[in-house]
Amino acid sequence: MEESIQKELDQLEQLLAAHPTIREFKEVQMRAQNNAALKELEAQIKRAQKDAVQYAHYEKPEAEKIAIQEIARLQATYDQHPLVVRYRDVLYEANELLHYVTTTLQKKVNQVIEEEPLDASKD
Repeated sequence: MEESIQKELDQLEQLLAAHPTIREFKEVQMRAQNNAALKELEAQIKRAQKDAVQYAHYEKPEAEKIAIQEIARLQATYDQHPLVVRYRDVLYEANELLHYVTTTLQKKVNQVIEEEPLDASKD
């Protein structure tokens, strides 16, 4: 029985991978991960975060405040980037699809379990 379950799981995995929502998510994810502008923004945010930590450590509140404002500006620029916006949209869609599939599977499995006789070991 485990082999048949594994085959069914493999088939489900293939179907999900071929689903347009999942394919689009993977494509947008790859574009976002390989986007030079986004990588540069991420590096700038990390540098500004390090600066803010150092300024706080050396008790330079004004410099820390400026660094925190820079972090907020950079983060807003990052969050508003069209590729980031699209990525979040397709991530939501992919999560919704996977949630639907897992909920449906859970309901079906629970139905089968409820319909099985209580003492299946005597079969």
